[in-house]
Order: sequence, then C-alpha cells, then structure tokens
Amino acid sequence: MLTNANLGQFQQTPLGDGGQRRKIHPHKFTLWIAIGSIVMMFAGLTSAYIVKSNQATWQPIVIPKVFWYSTAIILVSSLTIQMALRAFKDREMNRYRTLIAITTVLGILFIVFQYFGFRQLWNSGVTLRGSGAGQFLYVITSLHAVHVLGGVVALVVMFIKAFFGTRKNYSSIPVEMASTYWHFVDFLWIYLFIFFMWLG
Repeated sequence: MLTNANLGQFQQTPLGDGGQRRKIHPHKFTLWIAIGSIVMMFAGLTSAYIVKSNQATWQPIVIPKVFWYSTAIILVSSLTIQMALRAFKDREMNRYRTLIAITTVLGILFIVFQYFGFRQLWNSGVTLRGSGAGQFLYVITSLHAVHVLGGVVALVVMFIKAFFGTRKNYSSIPVEMASTYWHFVDFLWIYLFIFFMWLG
C-alpha cells in the first residue's frame, strides 16, 4: 500500500537522466524556432518553383560548375566547425582557435565562389528579366546568401573572441548555437543545389 509518507517521497523524486529534468536552453529554443520558420519559407519558394516550371514559357538553366566548388567548401566547413565544437568542449583552445579560423575562412570563400557563380550566370544571359528558372534561382539563393552572411558574421565574432577575447568561462552554448546554425545553412544549400540541378 502507498502510504502518505511514500507518496510524498515519490512526488519529490525528480524525473529525467541523473534525477534532473533536462531543459533546452532558451537561446537554443529561439534558434530552432527561427530555423523552423526559415524551412517553411524555403519550402514555399521551392514549391512555387515547381508549379511555375510547368508553364509553357518556362526557361531552364544550366548550373555553373563553380557551384560544385562552393558546395564542397561549405561541406568541409561544416566538418571543421563540428571539430571546433568538440575541441572547445575538450578545452583544447589552440585546436579550437585553428578550427574556428579555418571555418571562418571557408565561410568567406563560399560567399566568394557563390558570387562568381552568379556572375557567370548573369554573363551567360540569365538575368531577372523574363520568366524562367533564373529568376527563382536569384531570389531563392539570394535569401540563402543573406542567412549565410549572418552565419559568417557569427563566425567572425567567434574568431575575434577566440584570439583576442578574455574568456571568463567555458560555456559551450554560443559555439553549439553557431555550429547548429552553420550546419543548417549547409544542409539548406545542399537541398537547394540538388533541387536546381534536378529540376533545372
């Protein structure tokens, strides 16, 4: 029989791993809400692309090869930032500084290669005029570029703090958030790249 004393002891026993409730950090929760909103936006844009591609006036495009290079760059940067996060958690600060510097450079290189890719498209006659895949490509990838730019700004801030800041604590939350966001823009670009390669 469950007595009052046992009931009181049962009610005071915390739940979760290690006897504690695990709660998501509020900043992480906000980040995931933002990511969800961005996913919905790009899902709507790519859905509109599919609908428009069935029109008779639709003009397909050929993706420049330079976008393959930018794709490889952002994939490598996703690996380096994950390694940087692990180094930070292990308090290997010299390794962390090196990896976050490499990730920052790769992020900037991705934007540079994207610029050359769009410049090549524009010079080949794919502009904002007319009705075709080019117009959607510019709009969708420009929105992605804005989000990548935000990620690069975050990487630059982390780079500055890693080399010139005075660290008072070893909270990994900022690094985890930057890593999560950068993985997101990475996978988002892979999705868009495959999408445009497939549908043209």
